[in-house]
Amino acid sequence: TLLLLSLFTHAFAQLQTGEKVAVTNTESGMVRGYIHNGTHTFKGIPYARAGRFMPPAKTKAWTDVRSSMTYGPVCPLVDPTTSVQDESEFLFHHDWGYTSEECLVLNVWTPGINDGKKRPVLFWIHGGGFTAGSSQELPSYDGENLSKKGDVVVVSINHRLNILGFLDLSAYGEQYKQSANLSILDMAAALEWVQANISNFGGDPSNVTIFGQSGGGAKVNTLMAMPAAKGLFHKAVNQSGSFRTAMLEKSETQRIAAEVLNVLGLKPEQVDSLRKIPYAQLAAAGKKALKIVEGKMKAEGKPVVGFGLNWGPSRDGNVLPYQLFSNEAFELSKNIPLLLGTTKNEFMTSLGSGLSNGTAEQVREMIQKQYLDKADAYTAAVKKAYPLDTKPSDLLDIDTRFRPGAVAQANLKSAVPGGAPVYMYLFTWQSPTLDGKYKATHCMELPFMFNNIARCQEMTGGGKEAEILAGKMSQAWINFARTGNPNHPGLPKWAAYNAQNTATMFFDNTCVVKPQHDKELMELAALK
Repeated sequence: TLLLLSLFTHAFAQLQTGEKVAVTNTESGMVRGYIHNGTHTFKGIPYARAGRFMPPAKTKAWTDVRSSMTYGPVCPLVDPTTSVQDESEFLFHHDWGYTSEECLVLNVWTPGINDGKKRPVLFWIHGGGFTAGSSQELPSYDGENLSKKGDVVVVSINHRLNILGFLDLSAYGEQYKQSANLSILDMAAALEWVQANISNFGGDPSNVTIFGQSGGGAKVNTLMAMPAAKGLFHKAVNQSGSFRTAMLEKSETQRIAAEVLNVLGLKPEQVDSLRKIPYAQLAAAGKKALKIVEGKMKAEGKPVVGFGLNWGPSRDGNVLPYQLFSNEAFELSKNIPLLLGTTKNEFMTSLGSGLSNGTAEQVREMIQKQYLDKADAYTAAVKKAYPLDTKPSDLLDIDTRFRPGAVAQANLKSAVPGGAPVYMYLFTWQSPTLDGKYKATHCMELPFMFNNIARCQEMTGGGKEAEILAGKMSQAWINFARTGNPNHPGLPKWAAYNAQNTATMFFDNTCVVKPQHDKELMELAALK
């Protein structure tokens, strides 16, 4: 028995590599990965080519077996990371990777290859807004544990970002017709790769769930409003990604492009030279152009979507013909079950203001500064929503930036006649790291739904309670990907959401389902 156990451990609990280990086929050629703890892992597989300002093109085929054991390139950043804040970097533990404009690559984790099985596919889209991030940026993104726990295939992708993904040059020639939304076309190209290839990786192309957090959640919403993406995925999960409820229009994106040319001293007929100038110069011009156009829009009384004018998808009448929360967009995604939610604390005011351990008086002054004549009403609404909170800074740190959009989206989508179900959650678990300073901050749920507590001890503390909650959350995500319903015996009954029952799963050491608890607070947030 001991000998058999030893052989089993050697075969499945360690690293297996070699010329004939983890080899399978794609439409472009053979790829070779490795096996870690029984999970077949492939990294950096090209799914398309990215000529600057051109739609994604078919990958060139290769003849040899392509080694696919390390992460591929990430999209260049407008503001490259040259320094970090020590404490928060300890918590998040980023992996910045290396950059190249040819960054259209993906990663796959699967329990088995070439075995004829049809496993659910979870297609992860990273955060970082539409300007930064990558599939390897956070340790929580590693798909091994989720794949192993659920017998599912996990895919994650890199794609074009910032000015490379969203500069609208459509006014300057037919070849640039789709340039305003190349980043979204990249994601669709990756989903097409999944349709064509994932069966070789043990996955079911007819059961694909797109899921993403923050900017990744916003990308999920964008794909749900993209007619050409219909049929490429079958379920969706949006985590903290409903902060952008509207997109720019073509008149605005073309205005940004014209300003980029102006900043660079180029005439419209010289537009093609944008394809050759160094990225750093291009990015700097884009950054300056955004500020100029934002100033002009504000002066004209035009609304600026999101957290300020920045790169992102737009209603171009071509790739994206509908606004995200329009009736047309909701009708397009009518049959897509949706799981969505946010964390209790998201972007915490106490961190930026240095008031994590602030006194009640200091916190009151900050609330007064933020909410003016509504300060007392805000304080009362927070206390009503979270009566058990006792730390003064808790009053500052309740999220009012991400949750309102999530509630609005849940109400609208669940109201579509005959539509697929919506499941709503709120992640309220408080991290003990650094004396509990980071609470349920932005990204805190990621180690839980990826079942990566041990890999993310700096963020979670790595304790037993975290492991137990991760087991419950990751199983909910797995079940949702498998059937469109996140319920399982480890959770209380989770009813589908509608505007009447407002059923919301609170993920904490004790999970409970309650109706919306913060209506007054959300109403105040909408007025701020």
